[in-house]
Amino acid sequence: QVQLVESGGGLVQAGGSLRLSCAASGRTFSNYAMGWFRQAPGKEREFVAGMRWSGGSTRYADSVKGRFTISRDNAKDTVYLQMNSLRPEDTAVYYCNTDPAIHDYWGRGTQVTVSS
Repeated sequence: QVQLVESGGGLVQAGGSLRLSCAASGRTFSNYAMGWFRQAPGKEREFVAGMRWSGGSTRYADSVKGRFTISRDNAKDTVYLQMNSLRPEDTAVYYCNTDPAIHDYWGRGTQVTVSS
């Protein structure tokens, strides 16, 4: 059974930092690009950051460029999202998935709340 489990969310003040982790189990994702997505209350889920698993090339939503960094540890089948200079508008549930996303792989996500 394939599982992607997100962790590392929490409550932080504006300007603060958090590091999210996404642990994969049930299969290896070495042949897939991986991504982070988020869904704020009342809004659709949106793409945040993506990374080719083997090549290392990355892409980001314009709203997070220069503040967020996606990385991965192939040996641990884990993807990370370092989030700096957080803003209240970054408040959302954050999910990881393949990029583009595969419906069956959505996990529960991790809540990030940024207070002003």
